[in-house]
Amino acid sequence: MSEGVRTLLSTGEDGARLMPLSQIEDGGFAEAEVTLDGDAESLILHRDGDCVRAWLNVCPHAGRRLDWAPGQFLKSREGGLVCAVHGATFETEGGSCVAGPCRGESLRPVAVEVRDGEVVLSPTPHP
Repeated sequence: MSEGVRTLLSTGEDGARLMPLSQIEDGGFAEAEVTLDGDAESLILHRDGDCVRAWLNVCPHAGRRLDWAPGQFLKSREGGLVCAVHGATFETEGGSCVAGPCRGESLRPVAVEVRDGEVVLSPTPHP
């Protein structure tokens, strides 16, 4: 289980600050709520050293949030993200489902980057 880290943001502008990198445990997950293209969205943030990847907090299987409580995510022994509803497991490199009912599908990525110790929205998608 990952510690509950949440932040709220009211803009989806490129460069908008999501949270300090130091608030996300290395290998852990956090949540940020943002407005993207006029819609309120919950994001999953995953820290891997000095890099952060982000996805919409929506399971491709059932369209529900992956956290079991706001900002509280389940993690597999291998470090994957586990959907609290149906147990789908997602690898953290690209967000692909590697086990469970949506195997082969992927989480929808959101471009973020780390600038000056802050996780921010980025205009460039992750590779």
